[in-house]
Amino acid sequence: MEEINIKKEFDKKKYGFFLILAGIALIAIVVVVSLLREKIINPNQNQITVYGQGKVEYKPDTATITLGVRVDKAVSASEALNQLNIKIKKIDDAVLALGISADDIKTQNYNLYPAYEYKDGTSKVSGYNANQSLSIKVRKVDENVDLVNRVVSVSGDSGTNEIQGVNYYIDDLNSLKQKARVLAIADARSKAKDLAKAAGIKKLGKVVSWYEDMSPIGDSNAVSIEGAMDGGMGIGGASPKAMPSQISSGTQDITVGMGVNFEVK
Repeated sequence: MEEINIKKEFDKKKYGFFLILAGIALIAIVVVVSLLREKIINPNQNQITVYGQGKVEYKPDTATITLGVRVDKAVSASEALNQLNIKIKKIDDAVLALGISADDIKTQNYNLYPAYEYKDGTSKVSGYNANQSLSIKVRKVDENVDLVNRVVSVSGDSGTNEIQGVNYYIDDLNSLKQKARVLAIADARSKAKDLAKAAGIKKLGKVVSWYEDMSPIGDSNAVSIEGAMDGGMGIGGASPKAMPSQISSGTQDITVGMGVNFEVK
């Protein structure tokens, strides 16, 4: 009988212990939920966010020239390719003679296809067309401002009949972006001081965080030349030399926006 009473007493204590554990767990859950709710609904009000901009002006140091050669209605496929290859070789040699590295001359497109003539509801092959595009990278254009013009001119004299575009840019863009970021944060701090004073805030504290505006920024400049150049329609398509090209990069700028969060007291 005594053993039964002891067992009942032990079961009561065990049950009470589990009740206590359940209560502690419930309290912990309530505390965590309350903290999360406070963080979501009542964020830190002792901060201000100010947007700053940093602008860095630069002169492009690199240019990419995209040009092409087109051969129309050659009598055969092999003749179209032969004409095309002769012209491309002549352009390569002329550009290399200006000091451009062979690694900076790349083929972008190379095509050969028949040309058709339609008459009385039927079509027949009237010749063969071929074209090839070259991308030429010109370095240190900030030191040799006339080099791009010379590349375009000698390419035209050597058989180019398509100039598809000239794109100027800076080779090391990341260092410019970093300078612009620093200027943007300095601009935000200057604005924040003025705003804090106007709002009667006694003290502007440290920077808590910042973020970069990921909107597109002006980091390149494209100069496009449209239309075909005279000459180059087959081997016999000789033409007078074109006037020297007048293409300039000018100066460009890069702008970075930064949102900066300041602590206020």
